Amino acid sequence: MLKKILSVSGRGGLYKHISQTKTMLIVESLTADKKRLPIYNREKVVSLSDIAMYTIEEEIPLHVVLTSMKEKENSEKCAIDLSSANNDTLRAYLEEVLPNFDRDRVYPSDIRKLILWYNVLIEFGITDFSPNEKEEENKQTEKVDNP
Repeated sequence: MLKKILSVSGRGGLYKHISQTKTMLIVESLTADKKRLPIYNREKVVSLSDIAMYTIEEEIPLHVVLTSMKEKENSEKCAIDLSSANNDTLRAYLEEVLPNFDRDRVYPSDIRKLILWYNVLIEFGITDFSPNEKEEENKQTEKVDNP
């Protein structure tokens, strides 16, 4: 499901991929208004399935971090108030969710965005963060075919 959820640079929030043409994507906002709008080729668009968090050893896919957050929060929205949370509070929260995150490369703004995205996904009813099994099988096949 995370493959169809997009982040667009310069635009706040998250968007669901609806359709596409040669020159643009049609997306739907994951907010209460569910506004549909075009996203043109010149805009930077990233699927949540392509995002990873830095750890000391390796990069962890976002779906693993979101699943860990879901377990910690019992599938509820995160209790942290982002408007008043300081950097130490944000780092302490992420340490509970992802203990070995790289403190030099993961900034408090990244943690804020992670919590915001998690809350939006939960509010929108997206609680299954696991990657699609077919996608995983394709990745496994690609690794075998391309050593």
